[in-house]
Amino acid sequence: MNYYYNNVPGKGLCRNNLIYTSLINEDKTKFIQWYYNDTDYHKGQNQVVDPKLMKEKFSREVKYLRLMQEHYPHLVPNYYIDISEYKIYLDIEGPDMWEQAGCQGRDYSSVLPNWKEQMLEIIQAHKDLGIYKYSMHPSSYFIVDGQLKSINYFFTYSADEDNLTPMDVMSHISEDRQSVLIPAMEKMGIDVNVPQPLNMLQGLCFDSFRNNFEDDVMDAAKAIYES
Repeated sequence: MNYYYNNVPGKGLCRNNLIYTSLINEDKTKFIQWYYNDTDYHKGQNQVVDPKLMKEKFSREVKYLRLMQEHYPHLVPNYYIDISEYKIYLDIEGPDMWEQAGCQGRDYSSVLPNWKEQMLEIIQAHKDLGIYKYSMHPSSYFIVDGQLKSINYFFTYSADEDNLTPMDVMSHISEDRQSVLIPAMEKMGIDVNVPQPLNMLQGLCFDSFRNNFEDDVMDAAKAIYES
């Protein structure tokens, strides 16, 4: 297995995820989420260093992948879970959607013509299951046989966990995204140390990804959770 990076224009090889260590096999048919804090992979920029928190993130990934597989199996990759090693092996067909699109732009039609409809189908599935997924960077999606597949459920909560404060999850969020979120929350008068409604946080999440996805998709995603 090799480390898996995204080749970002102007930045070079960047870690694919801030939480776990991303691995891939030689023929790019298996992507591995290794819930281990590997300093070499994160190049000294480790954000989740607490082993207890890392295990909790792994548990969430397992819980919600299984939930999606039970109800919407076509929307997540086939997978195998190694509980003892904190690894999840996902069946893929090449790099993630963001990498395939050159790690730039907000439109992914060149790699998946109907990506908008497929992404909104995934978001509708989350809404129907009563879950709130805050990790939706374009590298969180793989394309398998023309079908968009969603991963990265470590940053997902269910409706009965409505006691989340923004500060609880700052270690999960990149500095670039924090630079968008924090001013937006301050403008809305949101105290980052006070629990906020998950639905409101989901709307903020969609707004923070407008640099990665076209506005019409994020507007439609917000409408799904507002309905």
